[in-house]
Amino acid sequence: MIELYYAGTPNGMKIAIMLEEVGLPYNINIIDIFEGDQLTPGFRKINPNNKIPAIIDTEPTDGGSALPIFESGAILQYLAEKTGMLLPTSPRERSIAIQWLTWQMSSLGPMTGQASHFVRYAPPGNEYGISRYTKELQRLLRVLEARLTEVSYVGGDEYTIADIAIWPGRTTNLIEGCKLQDFPVTRRWFERLKERPAIQRVLGAEQLRAPAKYMGQKQVLSETEWSNMFGDAQHTAGTVKVV
Repeated sequence: MIELYYAGTPNGMKIAIMLEEVGLPYNINIIDIFEGDQLTPGFRKINPNNKIPAIIDTEPTDGGSALPIFESGAILQYLAEKTGMLLPTSPRERSIAIQWLTWQMSSLGPMTGQASHFVRYAPPGNEYGISRYTKELQRLLRVLEARLTEVSYVGGDEYTIADIAIWPGRTTNLIEGCKLQDFPVTRRWFERLKERPAIQRVLGAEQLRAPAKYMGQKQVLSETEWSNMFGDAQHTAGTVKVV
């Protein structure tokens, strides 16, 4: 059994899709990131970085005690290695898949998040932030578009964890110039993967859907929600007091 600590964000959806793809049984623990569930001492024992997603493998392959794992890319790779699925075994193909997984984790994912923050959450007067991150996101989507003109899947000829890492973040249509219709090859890849049974199961599961408060072009947060997401509560979570 895998304990999944989840919020209905692209990073959370990656892991739900992976678990459905590989057929591992899992239990969903909903983490309300606006209410600060991820900032509690209990959750910090699972993920010291106070972010979702995270998992606990209650039956790791080494036969040892339950193993908590954080960072979505690390979770995807762990589950692929645990099951022997969705990660090529040949050194060359494996390296290529991990390169694109790392690209999503280090570039596409963070830039999508920053662009979304400045467009959707930041107060007025942040034109530089909107321009900076939107333009960089557009550049990265052109990289993805070019890659998908050459191969059927991001990692090459096979569907891998690289595709799973990238697919959920492309469901958004909130940022002008970064929508699927602006990248026709990526759109066709997205629609093809959307028909996979595992992805359909995740999209159809009510408990895995993003709450309404996660959605919308412009978000207005309460003082507590802002603190939990972007302010003092988040910044000081897990702070060690030096005496």
